[in-house]
Amino acid sequence: MNRCAAMTMLTITLLGSGCVNRMFYYPTADVYDVPSRHGLPYEPVDFFSRDGTRLTGWFLPATGEPRGTVVHYHGNAQNLTAHFAFVSWLPREGFNVFVFDYRGYGRSEGVPDRRGVHEDGLAALDYVMKRPDVHPERVVVLGQSLGGAVAVAALASRSERPVKAVVIDSSFYSYQRIVRDKIRGIPVLSWFRWPLSWLVVSNRRSPGPVIHHLAPIPLLVIHGTDDEVIPPAHGRKLFEAAGEPKTLVMVPGGRHTDALVHPDPRYRKQVVDFFMRALNGRR
Repeated sequence: MNRCAAMTMLTITLLGSGCVNRMFYYPTADVYDVPSRHGLPYEPVDFFSRDGTRLTGWFLPATGEPRGTVVHYHGNAQNLTAHFAFVSWLPREGFNVFVFDYRGYGRSEGVPDRRGVHEDGLAALDYVMKRPDVHPERVVVLGQSLGGAVAVAALASRSERPVKAVVIDSSFYSYQRIVRDKIRGIPVLSWFRWPLSWLVVSNRRSPGPVIHHLAPIPLLVIHGTDDEVIPPAHGRKLFEAAGEPKTLVMVPGGRHTDALVHPDPRYRKQVVDFFMRALNGRR
């Protein structure tokens, strides 16, 4: 590498390192929606992350006798008031739902970063498992986009396997891989995408290298073939890296995280059926 190229890459690296955190986290404090507008009862809750940061969430009880409890890990933008729509249909299917905000999102305190958000993901599971109205043997996880990465890393870091099933929707394989994909579309940076992804971005707590640790928890990976945010190759690679039992659903023409709000109800039905098979001990 000549001196000019080296200086260019050094400059880009120094500038880029300050942007990495902003690339993965886009929190807002706006209120976009509330369950009561849709006739859904809910309980606003406060709980604490493992480092003492105060976090907030909503607990939506199942309609009728609960079949299980879904812990939802949302994507990297906005906050839970925008994302709960992806799971607002689950209470009427008989599931309690817990949605929560990572640090810095919505009303949660703190500033988001990789380590802190990881601890928040662990704390959400801890909180749900201790609720008196939750059967701890009937808890499942649904992670979307960044939330899928957070959920996988959190579950893989635990020595025990406390949940009965995991659904990952539109998630990326690793932090470095998604950064390389994004840099590829920027002409001035595309030549440096491999060294930049290594110099600027850590792969720590990436889902791909650890997803096999989830086994034998049943895993369902969902990804749209036309995902404009995270290329579908990430979903396929996550599936390939995972242990059994596992299922892959590619949504033809599907865009980012739209399977659960898709006009075709088959994808929601697949999620419910998958959860129920796992909760009933069938794989």
